[in-house]
Amino acid sequence: MVAPPIPWSKNLAEPQIAESAYIHSFANLVGDARVGAGVLIGPGTSIRADEGAPFHIGQQTHIQDGVVIHGLEQGRVLGDDDQEYSVWIGAHCCLAHLALLHGPVYVGDRVFVGFRSTVFNARVGADAVIMMHCLVQDVEIPPGRLVPSGAVITRQEQADQLPEVQPHQRLLARQVANLAPAVQSPPPTPPADPKQISYTNPDTPMSISADLRSQVRSLLSQGYSIGGEHATERRFKTKSWTSCGIAEGFREDQVLAAVEGWLREYPGEYVRLIGVDTQAKRRVVEMIIQRPGEAPGAPSRVSSISRSAGRTSSNGAGIKADSLGQVRALIHQGCKIGLEHANARRFKTSSWLGGGLIETTRESEALQKIEAFIADHPGEYVRIIGIDPVAKRRVAEVVVSRPDGNGNGPAPSSSSSGGSHSAPAASSAGLSGDVVAQVRALLAQGYSVSTEHADARRFKAKSWHTCPAIASNREGDVLAALEQCCADHSGEYVRLIGVDRNAKRRVLELIIQRPEGNGAAPAPQRAPLGSLNPAPASNNGYSSNSNPSLNSEVINQVRSLLSQGYKIGTEHTDARRFKAKSWQSCAPIDSNREAEVIRALENCLADHSGEYVRLLAIDTQAKRRVLETIIQRP
Repeated sequence: MVAPPIPWSKNLAEPQIAESAYIHSFANLVGDARVGAGVLIGPGTSIRADEGAPFHIGQQTHIQDGVVIHGLEQGRVLGDDDQEYSVWIGAHCCLAHLALLHGPVYVGDRVFVGFRSTVFNARVGADAVIMMHCLVQDVEIPPGRLVPSGAVITRQEQADQLPEVQPHQRLLARQVANLAPAVQSPPPTPPADPKQISYTNPDTPMSISADLRSQVRSLLSQGYSIGGEHATERRFKTKSWTSCGIAEGFREDQVLAAVEGWLREYPGEYVRLIGVDTQAKRRVVEMIIQRPGEAPGAPSRVSSISRSAGRTSSNGAGIKADSLGQVRALIHQGCKIGLEHANARRFKTSSWLGGGLIETTRESEALQKIEAFIADHPGEYVRIIGIDPVAKRRVAEVVVSRPDGNGNGPAPSSSSSGGSHSAPAASSAGLSGDVVAQVRALLAQGYSVSTEHADARRFKAKSWHTCPAIASNREGDVLAALEQCCADHSGEYVRLIGVDRNAKRRVLELIIQRPEGNGAAPAPQRAPLGSLNPAPASNNGYSSNSNPSLNSEVINQVRSLLSQGYKIGTEHTDARRFKAKSWQSCAPIDSNREAEVIRALENCLADHSGEYVRLLAIDTQAKRRVLETIIQRP
């Protein structure tokens, strides 16, 4: 021995290696290591089951170049066979280049450990993905969670809040795991195919546009498959498409070569690109990439995330902004959405025909179905119905389409509904759709609504007068009272107050009218929906320097999450770390009071201006994240 002997270097057990395993001649494997079938151990690896032993390496696991696996003399983990091990590595795992696993450590099946990442004295659940340059120590990573690049996970609270692995991250791990090992000879170069175009050579002419390349890259990064369809002009008019098949391969150049082949095979026809979610078995994108008489691969005029022949957009472009806000508010409150339609005669008699329920909780899908329903009933009135599934009653009726093309207006009173109805989005007093949606959200959560007014002098002194109390909790009555208050105090400031009667506190203050506006309509400079206007702390507990930087959607989202018992958190990152998906936690938000949570969010935005900030919702019982949404971008 070159080095002096140490206690565990004497009388070492021989490794137990399956016949189908492959160990490179430049790899170092000593001690009681049990290597399963199909395992590949690359050059430069060091697997030393000497100080701590035994080691278990499951079947079909790939250990790439330069990986180090070692264990301490003390400390053991329980393997899947109920025996004690210093290091347990499950089946079908991938340990990427220069990763370090130091026992005691347990790694479940199908785990990916990225380049130069370290795992020590930890348990990693099955299907987890640890990205590059990470440290995981003294914690247990739940199954299926993602450790982002550069993360340092040394506390169990951090591990419990890790996000779920997304399809594009799983795809990256699969690509790294499936790389041809360096120990094998490279496959022979296949003969050149004249139909194939190399997309890695910038000098090669291509008919694929930059937009199409970007779309393909985006779909592949999310783990979607890509297919194609074609149609002659006659079939295009009848929306009768013929399949081109599915592009094989997961590399961008392979898919683009297949797309190029479709364009060349069907000249003079319509060709469209299909993005397919193979797990959910549904289409996520339909985009026409060739039209007769146009250059192939030109930017498409039809781009949809829909199953309805690409006639609707994914962002609700056919629905007015007020109605979009209504739909979002209903979905965030957990309401179901129904559809009804009526021609002009039925509309006058309030005799609507049902169009069924929208069985989805995803906003984009709901908007697509509403737009498709509107397209199926041209020249008719269409309205959406908000249904409280717990109370089994209607909470909103909103007309989203009219024969004259106006998508916003009052729904006629209906004798068939015992619940409260939506008020006009543009009534005589001019309440905006945002205010209507805010009132609806407050009433749905059991809060009371009141109003206050002040002239310009009293407004500067923060001395408000209370308007007559609103005794009713019906949406129509409350909106009528708000409109009356605005009309009675035209030329003054009027603000809406949301009150929690049980806790005897205010939950919202929102200015809905300013003197600069016309009549009772809110002025263009009014505060954003949900922002908290300055008020004396003795009245409502809000600070006098509240920052109105959160928009209405974020406020509604926070309110909905708190009402469901979730904990709110925040993370931030700069542009460089954002590209690497490496986020840093902001100060924890311990309160579950809406005003304090909103104030903490605004402080986080102010503290990290010029950075990305995202909102987190955490299910404390299940110990998992239920929402991640970016609320600020540089």
